[in-house]
Amino acid sequence: MSGSVNILHSTVFKNKTAIVTGAGHGIGRAICQAFAIRGANVIAVDILEEQLQGTREEVTSTIQQTQSQGTIHTYRVDLTQSNRVQEFINDVIKQFQSVEILVNNAGGVVGQVHQPIEEVTDDEWHKVLEINLYACFYMTRAVAPHMKERQYGRIVNISSGAGRSSSLTGIQAYTGSKAGQIGFTRQMARELGPYGITVNNVAPGFVLSNPSSIKQWEAMGEEKQQQLIESISLKRIGKPEDIAHPVLFFASDYSAYVSGQIISADGGLQLF
Repeated sequence: MSGSVNILHSTVFKNKTAIVTGAGHGIGRAICQAFAIRGANVIAVDILEEQLQGTREEVTSTIQQTQSQGTIHTYRVDLTQSNRVQEFINDVIKQFQSVEILVNNAGGVVGQVHQPIEEVTDDEWHKVLEINLYACFYMTRAVAPHMKERQYGRIVNISSGAGRSSSLTGIQAYTGSKAGQIGFTRQMARELGPYGITVNNVAPGFVLSNPSSIKQWEAMGEEKQQQLIESISLKRIGKPEDIAHPVLFFASDYSAYVSGQIISADGGLQLF
């Protein structure tokens, strides 16, 4: 985190439990950091055990440096397995009594690259939808009854500019799954609103946040990299913290009357 951490440190999320999926690196790790230094009890979830341990170590160090009241706990979970998701949420409720915040950040292209639609296999299509859309559904379904019982909840889904327009990667399943997630966000806002639960969405632009995005960036070459930067109003590529900050807004009570909305955190690439 930057040197501004101490300035931004507060207790706005004190005594609140926040689950963050896809927490092993990049955007997920930054979101965990942002919640922890503001007093949250952070539950970091990923299937990548080594990367998840890295998140625990970095967040623990930041908590110590800022003297925050936040905590960090890690769970290795395959979010594409609905029964495992339910078991995980049951464990969290048993240990921490409640979940106030859920950030569905897990997702990606699962190592795939663009190929013509006629060459995309069923398995390739399903794998991308499973982590981007199904996992979001499984997690939301599992936490909803507990949030309803408390008449309070903040659910923030992390989609993509691809879901609002089209994908720089050209991966059809990725665009489709992220668009589906945005539709799911809006529907859940309608369904869960009467219970005091807000459901919102952050759509990141191009962020160098994980091995896949770094590989995509390097494959572009210098000329295409510059073209992308020039197409962004702020003339720079995003950082993981640029996505974490809108998440904090949606997860806080500053957004208590905001639901079913999408923030494009893309530096002004897509102007709707």
